[in-house]
Amino acid sequence: MFQIRIHGRGGQGVVSGAELLSVAAFHEGRYAQAFPSFGSERMGAPVMAFCRIDDKEIRLREPVIEPDALIVQDPTLLHQVDLFNGVAPGACVLVNSARSVEALGLAGLSHGVRQFRLFTLPATELARKHVGRAVPNVPLLAGFAALTGVIGIASLVRAIREKFPEEIAKRNVAAANEAYQVASEAAHA
Repeated sequence: MFQIRIHGRGGQGVVSGAELLSVAAFHEGRYAQAFPSFGSERMGAPVMAFCRIDDKEIRLREPVIEPDALIVQDPTLLHQVDLFNGVAPGACVLVNSARSVEALGLAGLSHGVRQFRLFTLPATELARKHVGRAVPNVPLLAGFAALTGVIGIASLVRAIREKFPEEIAKRNVAAANEAYQVASEAAHA
């Protein structure tokens, strides 16, 4: 089973992102579940969502405590919340930022015991460019697909087209495709 934890703020599409990820996995004939973790938070408050993907039925219902991948939609959370708690050694960590891992002060996490595979992706900028709004979830999911291979970009594009009206879907697909390309290049650098 592959487990993903997504951190962001209310209004950034954290919950929608986990749902899109699970739908993409369903399109590949796999089992998946997605669910949020938040209380009475409001717009801008820290929010978490979880997604599990497996080739067999998933019976777990608790939050993802030891994720294989971590997606950070808002880099301001890096120093406000213990995002890395329980993250598995060697996990893929994708941070929404135009800054490098070193510039964010995270380079030490790619060395030592945990040896995370850390990447940054300018998801907010890509969303603004293609969608016209600072909603980084779709570019980050495409980046996740490129970096992990857990889901394919074609399945993600299909999930996007099913979720959004045609014109919004078209813009999100453009953002996803560019993000996938950028992340693919980063993975092979």
